[in-house]
Amino acid sequence: MIGGSIVAVVIVAAALFLLLFDWDWLRGPISRYASARTGREVRIEGHLRIHPWSWTPRAEVQGLRIGNPKWVGSGDMAYVREVDVRARLLPLFIGRLDLPLLRLDQPTVDLIRDKDDRANWRFDAPSSSKPAQLPPIQRFVIRDGHVSMKDARRDLVLSGTINAAENANGTGKGFELVGQGTMNRDAFTLQASGGPLIHVERSRPYDFNLDLRAGATHVTADGRLLRPFNLGLIRAELTASGPNLADLYHLTGLPLPVTPPYSIAAHVDRQDKKFVLTGVRGKVGDSDLEGSATLDKPGDRRVVTADLSSRKLVFSDLLAVTGGGAKVRKAAAQAGAKPVTPAGRLLPDARLYRDRLQSMDAKLRYHAQSVVTQRWPLRQMSMDLTLDHGLLTLDPLTFQFPQGRLAGKVRLDARKSPAVSDLDMRLTGLALEKMLVAKGGGPPPIEGVLMARAQLHGRGDTVHDAASSADGRVVLVAPHGEIRQAFAELLGINLANGLYLLLSKDPKETPLRCAVADFEVKNGVAQVSNAVFDTGVVRAEGKGSIDLRNETVDLRLDGKPKKPRILRVWAPITVKGTLLHPQPGVDVGKAAPQIGLAAAVGAVLAPLAAILPFIEPGLAKDADCGALIAEARTQGAPVKQAAAAAPTREKR
Repeated sequence: MIGGSIVAVVIVAAALFLLLFDWDWLRGPISRYASARTGREVRIEGHLRIHPWSWTPRAEVQGLRIGNPKWVGSGDMAYVREVDVRARLLPLFIGRLDLPLLRLDQPTVDLIRDKDDRANWRFDAPSSSKPAQLPPIQRFVIRDGHVSMKDARRDLVLSGTINAAENANGTGKGFELVGQGTMNRDAFTLQASGGPLIHVERSRPYDFNLDLRAGATHVTADGRLLRPFNLGLIRAELTASGPNLADLYHLTGLPLPVTPPYSIAAHVDRQDKKFVLTGVRGKVGDSDLEGSATLDKPGDRRVVTADLSSRKLVFSDLLAVTGGGAKVRKAAAQAGAKPVTPAGRLLPDARLYRDRLQSMDAKLRYHAQSVVTQRWPLRQMSMDLTLDHGLLTLDPLTFQFPQGRLAGKVRLDARKSPAVSDLDMRLTGLALEKMLVAKGGGPPPIEGVLMARAQLHGRGDTVHDAASSADGRVVLVAPHGEIRQAFAELLGINLANGLYLLLSKDPKETPLRCAVADFEVKNGVAQVSNAVFDTGVVRAEGKGSIDLRNETVDLRLDGKPKKPRILRVWAPITVKGTLLHPQPGVDVGKAAPQIGLAAAVGAVLAPLAAILPFIEPGLAKDADCGALIAEARTQGAPVKQAAAAAPTREKR
């Protein structure tokens, strides 16, 4: 009996102590403990009230202030005028927090992130940060809240209000966040809303809507939190539209390419740090786009994998990726901005953001089932893209023609300043008659196969800068074919336009035995090293250069007849002007009397034995070009046996 009485007295004394205890005495210890755990100053400036005698114990905190980390300096990250929180008692005994009520009166939150990705809302390292996950809250009330953000990494300044005041009787509003500010110096607005934050259950998804505008960019999301309030489990239908996909970098952190106006939709599933996009569909410029993508962050780097395709790719939309083409200039004009690439220039001046390419890794497969162009008969296009710590590789990159294809690889090293680019592309089996269509629907002037190869190495953060510093080699070869004789005889002939039209209707053909143009590229200047155009009636030799630095062309083709001709004046054909607007002409001042084929032509033909294998191993054995090599030998040209022999197949 005495023992039972002592226990009863202790219980009563403990109850009286808890009832009469001044909980404000714990403000200091609790604040110091919270400060030590968070690494920043935490203070309770008002009263602290605890109501423990309930199956749902309750705590009231007035004047809760949470400071900034030291790198921010002075000021607070958050201040709440009053916090009212209730927790279910039984789940606490198994280590689970379940809140029937969380009420925040006049909360003020100031979010800050610097260019080094340090954020004051993170309480751990950026690489280990996880999506916010609050405990289940049955009733969540926010009254007169204010949130602001200064994000140097996204170039974002935002100020907004937040409220969630649904009452038990069904009056009031659900969750609502409304904000406005600037992003990348463009007007920025944000509206987010959700269902009532009352009677929320752990097993029942919570629906929400998001509407975001940054300048002309518009993003919407119609989704749900699969487990309230776990922001790591989200499912949503996403739409995005705007003038340029690259503008989404400030919202997503993804270094997307420069594009014409776009409109895209996708289904999004967030699973912790991973975003899975399926059913991607939409348009970029006049091209359609569909496929799937995954965004993940398994470590300290974001990784993107994507498999995309187009039923129709408009080639001018692809040019926009490099910052070139009419669509980019038109978009700049509509925005009232100065065009990146000056008028009259072909090579784009759009600058490469090397820091963006270094911020993530990626693997992309893309295929276009058809390609629409104004000049080239392209049929299909495909590429495999890999981005690894700033090293961008397109391998393979393939353009398919009705007959023939252009394929190879491009390597861009953005780890270096300026970026270093390497290109190795081969053109094989291209039908010339598909490229050179005669006006009026007549037969093409040339029939045959065109082959080519370009190996270039350059430095620069724009296409123009890389081309201006390029070193390497470019070779074009037409190993055999047919050419209309009237067209062949015009090589170097100065004739009146009427006579040219008369001759152009002559269907008689003569063999195209071999045509080669070999350019050596140094410091952005492509100099003709060897060039020969050999037909049944005329053989021509080429000279000149193409200056990629100022995009000027200065080429000359000297043609000479293989048989004497009467009433013919032979003069060089010239091509001058710019890459965008080359101007063919005739150098009348260089007119020369008819002469036979010079014996020294063998010296021009001799390098064919070395040039042809650069294009394709075994090409030196081609029936027509091989005949010219043999002819060069008979004329005493110094063709080495080792050079003339067919080389072993190159490794690619």
